[in-house]
Amino acid sequence: MSTPFKLTRIASLKTVADFRQHIAALGIELPCEDAIAVGSSSPLVQPITNVSINGKCIGNRWAVHPMEGWDATTTGGATEEVRRRWQRFGESGAKLIYGGEAMAVRPDGRANPNQLIIIEENKADLADLRERLVRAHRERCGSADDLVIGFQLTHSGRFCKPTDKKRLEPRVAYRHPILDRKFGITSDAQVFTDGEIERLIESYIAAAKIARDVGADFVDIKHCHGYLLHEFLSACTRPGKFGGSFENRTRILREIIAGIRASGNPIEIGVRLSAFDFVPFKPDPALSQPGKPGPGILEDFAHCLPYRYGFGVNEANPIEPDLAETFRFVELCAELGVKILNLTAGSPYYNPHIQRPAAYPPSDGYQPAHDPLIDVARQINAVRQIKAQAPKNLVLVGTAYSYLQEYLPQVAQYVVRHGWTDMVGLGRMVLSYPGILVDAVGQGALTTKLICRTFSDCTTAPRNGMISGCYPLDKYYSAKPESQQLKEAKKAAGA
Repeated sequence: MSTPFKLTRIASLKTVADFRQHIAALGIELPCEDAIAVGSSSPLVQPITNVSINGKCIGNRWAVHPMEGWDATTTGGATEEVRRRWQRFGESGAKLIYGGEAMAVRPDGRANPNQLIIIEENKADLADLRERLVRAHRERCGSADDLVIGFQLTHSGRFCKPTDKKRLEPRVAYRHPILDRKFGITSDAQVFTDGEIERLIESYIAAAKIARDVGADFVDIKHCHGYLLHEFLSACTRPGKFGGSFENRTRILREIIAGIRASGNPIEIGVRLSAFDFVPFKPDPALSQPGKPGPGILEDFAHCLPYRYGFGVNEANPIEPDLAETFRFVELCAELGVKILNLTAGSPYYNPHIQRPAAYPPSDGYQPAHDPLIDVARQINAVRQIKAQAPKNLVLVGTAYSYLQEYLPQVAQYVVRHGWTDMVGLGRMVLSYPGILVDAVGQGALTTKLICRTFSDCTTAPRNGMISGCYPLDKYYSAKPESQQLKEAKKAAGA
């Protein structure tokens, strides 16, 4: 049974000294500078000069992560909500923007029935979205010459819901002794065959051509969060040419990139990678009540040892990262000409606190079992280790900064200044406060009422079949009928 603890809210830490004292009490390494650096004194405004992306130098050190909103058309085209999100991301001032979201390379690979699909029929919409983003950025920042835009390409694999928001239609890389039970995998017929994977690779190659045609600077080949290509990295028990050895488990990436190049497409390549995974978690049944989950605890994995079902984990003790294969993957990316490596961890579906530290869980999650800053520090220090060994021709983007809240700028500028990462990536925070780092480096202060407090409504809404957005802090969403529906869903769940 887990032990309940009292969470210290970030907003209650009124000074940097308070924040540092709390960090020290947790016994973690999470550096924070004394004050927000402004103007040219901030390392966050320095351009990336050692790597060129489509002939451009990335103009500053922060990025906007890809975040789908469950709000495209059922054919994968743009809507008002999608266009607004892309425009706001353009206004963020970030010089590396992953479009607005992950795009399915074909309809059956969607995580929800309203995910963008990067196919010929949606080409005009994608071109318009990119143009809106660029125009908004130019109006806010004066120039878009140093703005780099990527389209993330994905297949959701185990977490596909292409036709019904509440019904999984999973396709998997291999049978998993814990996840199969959690997510309803009952048949070997749900495992991709080698032939099916070869046809899927062609969809990635076709999607990359569309991305190039509509003006994207790069495509990101998604290898994170338990989606299909991430799952293949841990397919140690899979037979055939896409499983078993490290060479086989990375074959998909190599064949996608080779196919893009063989087609004559010069588009640049990025990868978003879960650098390490963890055993799946569940709410502690001893501390859970009807509709109110308890703190997260590990699923029983004793029957799975040695643990050959995760990437970047210690097989003998899978609650401990082992970055040996992660380092190999980073080297492989550099060899393949990948230029941007965005590093995250775990999965929002089975260990969300590892991937997205939060004070409040999504409706299908669990209460934090410890201070979320521990999970923030774990990711930041993993990126630091990878950066120390990474080839110089890779731009590394770090993750897990939103939970830092008031102290995000001071931590971000430290890790960039000291070479722990090249760039700082933001996700949830940009939904409520797109201009957080523009405000930080421009005026040395933040607008407190816009800071994301990790309420997780942006996840709970889509888990309940609604569009995603910041319902607590963005008036555009709080005014929608879904806002009341969300409140009722949370109340029914005991939140």
